[in-house]
Amino acid sequence: MPDHQFTIRPEATSDLADIERLCANTFGPGRFARSAYRLREGARAVEALCFTAWLGPRLVGSIRFTSVRIGDADGALLLGPLAVDPEFAGQGCGRALIARGLETARDLSYRMVLLVGDLPYYEKFGFKIAPRGKIVLPGPADPSRILVAELAEGATENVAGRVTLT
Repeated sequence: MPDHQFTIRPEATSDLADIERLCANTFGPGRFARSAYRLREGARAVEALCFTAWLGPRLVGSIRFTSVRIGDADGALLLGPLAVDPEFAGQGCGRALIARGLETARDLSYRMVLLVGDLPYYEKFGFKIAPRGKIVLPGPADPSRILVAELAEGATENVAGRVTLT
């Protein structure tokens, strides 16, 4: 496995077509039926939390965060999509994008991050399975894949309810 030095930079408007191609290549057309995609539909991602990963002139990864409310709790983000060119999967690109995104979110005083994903991958970033039935997404989601990470101590205590855009 090569040890690539990915360049992480803020997403630019000129990157949008390449990011869409990357997401289509990474997730396929079924991505639009997923609960997290449905929640983000029509939403604007938080501009300061959209990053791209480059290997030379080639876009190889992208991450976005969308501002959400969980029940009455503000200060939450929905992570995604996180897309990495399948050719570069497992080579540190996703880790670099997540680390940059979470660090920036903390700096911007967000309190927690929610996502739908695989715990074995995301737990190294502080994500845990959300308490069953506490967080309700618009559409079906496997409860073992609804993950949350605190960016501020105690941020997820007593958080419950439907996830909505802010």
